[in-house]
Amino acid sequence: MGSLSIWHWIVVIVVVLLLFGRGKISELMGDMAQGIKAFKKGMADDDKAADAKSEPVKTIDHQTASGSTSGSSTENRKAV
Repeated sequence: MGSLSIWHWIVVIVVVLLLFGRGKISELMGDMAQGIKAFKKGMADDDKAADAKSEPVKTIDHQTASGSTSGSSTENRKAV
């Protein structure tokens, strides 16, 4: 008794079509599709921006950036 039969679904569909009309429903679905496309495009743009930011940091003192601990950083700065 809790399930809906085919006749219940037909009545619901007819009522929805009478309230909103065919044109309004198709416009709503078109707007939803455009929103999904814009969301996917925005997500792809975010991924591209994250990839561009992953470049290594450029420093003046190359010995300190490469992890070498020989010599002090003040000596390297004076030499440059």
